[in-house]
Formats: sequence, structure tokens, C-alpha cells
Amino acid sequence: TRLPVEYILNLLAHGATLEEILEEYKGLTGEDVQACLLFASKSLEEMDFMPMTAETR
Repeated sequence: TRLPVEYILNLLAHGATLEEILEEYKGLTGEDVQACLLFASKSLEEMDFMPMTAETR
């Protein structure tokens, strides 16, 4: 099963459990979902964030 990382993250963010995701997408494994989380984590590590101040809101 080929699903975008963003799609899996969105499912998790909206409350889907790992079990629900694996039940819905039979070709997906727990390791696949872990890989999505690792990818997202690594992507965030590489980003530069600017602190928000009252002037930038």
C-alpha cells in the first residue's frame, strides 16, 4: 500500500489509532507507520524555526 507520509500523519493527528490504520490499510505495517514518524521527525530537525514575537503575529 502506497500512502503519502502526510496522509498517515494526518490520520494519527485526527485520532486514528495504529490498530485502526493497519486494519483499514492491510498492506501497511507498524514499521511503515514508524518510518513515517521518523521521517517527519528528521524533516523537522532540518528546518529552521524563527521565534514568534508580538510584531510577527
